[in-house]
Amino acid sequence: MSEASNKDLVHFEKQFDEVVQLIAKARIDALKSVNRELIQLYWKVGEYISNKIQKAEWGERIVSQLAVFIKTHHPEIKGFSDKNLWRMKQFYEVYRDSKLSALLRELSWTNNLLILSKSKTEGERGFYIKLTIQERYSSRELERQIDSGYYERTMLSKKVSAVPSQSKNVSTSLFKETYVLEFLNLPDSFGESDLRSSLIRNFRKFVLEFGGDFAFVGEEYRLQVGNNDYFIDLLFYHRELRCLVAFELKIDDFKPEYLGKLNFYLEALDRDVKKQHESPSVGVILCKSKDGEVVEYAMKRNMSPAKIAEYKTKLIPKRLLQHKIHEFFEFGGKDKTSGRS
Repeated sequence: MSEASNKDLVHFEKQFDEVVQLIAKARIDALKSVNRELIQLYWKVGEYISNKIQKAEWGERIVSQLAVFIKTHHPEIKGFSDKNLWRMKQFYEVYRDSKLSALLRELSWTNNLLILSKSKTEGERGFYIKLTIQERYSSRELERQIDSGYYERTMLSKKVSAVPSQSKNVSTSLFKETYVLEFLNLPDSFGESDLRSSLIRNFRKFVLEFGGDFAFVGEEYRLQVGNNDYFIDLLFYHRELRCLVAFELKIDDFKPEYLGKLNFYLEALDRDVKKQHESPSVGVILCKSKDGEVVEYAMKRNMSPAKIAEYKTKLIPKRLLQHKIHEFFEFGGKDKTSGRS
């Protein structure tokens, strides 16, 4: 094949890719359309059953007979067992007077059921519905977030971040106080290099816990200041914040001197790495644990956008998180996602 023919082929392949992209988009749109119609169907079936029961025209036995009728007379229709029919009724009754109902068709039925069965309040349901749409969670990813108490941890983080001495920059409010890294499978005794390497190996799960807007820049990212080299444990770029995010990993409790080192790194990033259109760099010190009073003292005069967070290598019992969030709301906190005190 001549050189001219090769160039023509490359030219046409680019056009072919455009056609493939059109096909792929149409398939995605078709799947979304089918899903919306399916959720709408389940809603209508749930509404029908709910109205019949409310009017005392149907009882539990009739719903069971409906499931048997569908299975016997229309075996081609799947997914309408006795159990699923009751779920459709519950689905309709929970959301019929809710502002969230318009969003339900953006989720799969499986994800809707996960949120319905595992969430206790309107605020929690709204939180997970919006998060799932935004992050495009699979059912497995969504279940992990619910089981790890992602909602409770986020609400508690917002509570702490509202304290002026904890954060002087709005960008740090996107980071939580505690991160659960149970997916690392670290041994009882490990070093900072083990923690760093394991986070990189489990990058997808790391992003799932920290948020989907992170893009990885480098591990042990080198900064040269004067005649010396310094290394940031992990460096990311955050798309929403439009800034570099430096992570310093510590396998012990937070110490005030860690903040001085982080501020030095942030200054070096802003002077030598940050692009003109980007926002000032943000730093996160991720420690095994932290003393709230020590953090408050350390952050009081700190002017850099920094966050002191802790990590857990095992799932925090959700019951404990729910107890803490209950205490927060009971003693003056407000569930902003539901608009209720």
